[in-house]
Amino acid sequence: MKIISSNLASHLASEVTTLATCWKLSRRDGTIMGFTDHNENIIYNSVTYLASSGFTPSAVANNSELAVDNMDIEGVIDSLAIKEEDIKAGLYDYAQIEVFMINYNDLTQGGINLRTGWLGEMKFSKNRFTIEVRGLMQSLTQGIGELYSPSCRAELGDLRCGVNLNGYTVTGSVTSVTNNRIFSDSTRNEDDAYFDFGKITFTSGLNNGLSMEVKRFRDKIITLVLPLPYVLAVSDAYSLIAGCDKNLNTCISKFSNAVNFRGEPYVPGIDKMLETAGTKNN
Repeated sequence: MKIISSNLASHLASEVTTLATCWKLSRRDGTIMGFTDHNENIIYNSVTYLASSGFTPSAVANNSELAVDNMDIEGVIDSLAIKEEDIKAGLYDYAQIEVFMINYNDLTQGGINLRTGWLGEMKFSKNRFTIEVRGLMQSLTQGIGELYSPSCRAELGDLRCGVNLNGYTVTGSVTSVTNNRIFSDSTRNEDDAYFDFGKITFTSGLNNGLSMEVKRFRDKIITLVLPLPYVLAVSDAYSLIAGCDKNLNTCISKFSNAVNFRGEPYVPGIDKMLETAGTKNN
């Protein structure tokens, strides 16, 4: 049941309505953005809802069960509003979104909430994007508990791992750039693969403050899992944390931390589960 003002209820019951759909987007960095499908900007509760965004909503899916209720919003990638590089930089990850309708001829009537949730999957097609809006029921789909695994389930440096990252963090700057995914630092003297599965955080340049996982470290060359959203330049500074492949041998030889290993390296694998009398190895 949705609670709305009596004036708005009367307007909804009238033969002719003057309704506009608005989207209020709250990013984790504190930025608040507003968009509307109306043909003019709307200022509502001190937020300006832009009419030039080209946002179009899909039908809202609601149900009385515990299934995830969802909605898709399609829009145009705009250099003045939502930028493609900002999306790729993760600035919109887990952003909160409120979708509601108002009477644009009488904003004092208040609004009717259509959806409150978080941004989900994003898809790109040329200069347009589609965003999945996941409702509050999405939180109920999160897994609780863990499964046995031969690899460690802790993250390097977290409370369960216990490794002090200060001893495994280095700083440096880019000395040559191949592209936004591959670059080198000629001053690095660590062994090959030392930073595999590690994390780099840039502390200057256009990517300042952004972090990315390291896929490969060979011959002073760093290869990232994904390209950086902004142009990488020589002299850009960074902080780099050593990588952990979550194997017991690495935990022992690299971090001397076997006592905190959060895995079961000797548990039987899928081959044992599927083994039959005819395939059993003696």
